[in-house]
Amino acid sequence: MPVATDFYEALGVAKTASADEIQRAYRKLARQLHPDVNSEPGAEERFKEISEAYEVLSDPAQRAKYDRFGADFRRVPDDVDERVYAGAGGRGGGRGGGRVRHARAGPGFGDGFDSGFGGGFDGVDVEDLLGGFFRNRGSGGPVAGADQEAELELAVEEAYRGGRRRVSFAGAGERGYDVDIPAGVVDGQRIRLAGQGGRASGNAPPGDLYLVVRIKPHPRYRLSGRDITVELPVSPWEAALGATVPVPTPGGEVKVRVVPGSSTGRRLRLRGEGLPNPKGTPGDLYAEVRVLVPKKLGERERALFEELAAVSDFDPRRT
Repeated sequence: MPVATDFYEALGVAKTASADEIQRAYRKLARQLHPDVNSEPGAEERFKEISEAYEVLSDPAQRAKYDRFGADFRRVPDDVDERVYAGAGGRGGGRGGGRVRHARAGPGFGDGFDSGFGGGFDGVDVEDLLGGFFRNRGSGGPVAGADQEAELELAVEEAYRGGRRRVSFAGAGERGYDVDIPAGVVDGQRIRLAGQGGRASGNAPPGDLYLVVRIKPHPRYRLSGRDITVELPVSPWEAALGATVPVPTPGGEVKVRVVPGSSTGRRLRLRGEGLPNPKGTPGDLYAEVRVLVPKKLGERERALFEELAAVSDFDPRRT
């Protein structure tokens, strides 16, 4: 892996990055590069680099000093006169900088490796960040279990009505769970199973398991948030004259009034017939008109259509 030449480059952030942006960048890289989860050549070296970069950039005073003096910032006294330092050949600006050095080594991470920063800095606890990877590694104290995620596929009808369901995941050691699915869950919603995530060490609590809802494509229904769209096939005479016709919904069949003169594509709104919302307004259901004609005409039907064609001055290409 390439070696960064600048603390900002090491974390992949701009020099104007906020403290939150720096923290998020470090957490993301730490999950990818920690030696307990990444055995690629150079991963350990990069982890040390990002750890040192975060130690410096997460401390406002150290960051300001690094921005002024670059790679030499540690050799510059706190009370230095910048003009004197520059005149003596010092370098500032934090732009060239030397190579990011390795973090100090010491006990704490197991296998003789440590970030050198006591397991966390300024709001980011590395052991909490990677909790599940530290069990059985002799970290010296209780370590909380890591939170975990798994996808839960649901049919539209299941998302609509909710209920209790038994699920299991291969990635969770084939463990089974009884899950209470709230009525009206939407795609991307997370269902929390407290204490069912990564195991902890000592007396620390286990992590949580989050089930991310993924609603499967449906041959009839299209979802947009809580709103549902369904095609509504109608005959030419129903479309022209109007009619009351049944519409299938995940909650059962309802009736809708097709207004006279409806063409394909017209949307009829059924308020509140979409996905339920336990905390607010339910979604709506839209019945989208689709005018269908008979594939084969009987003798009488053909005569009637011919009569209609003869008397009507309707031209859909000029409408």
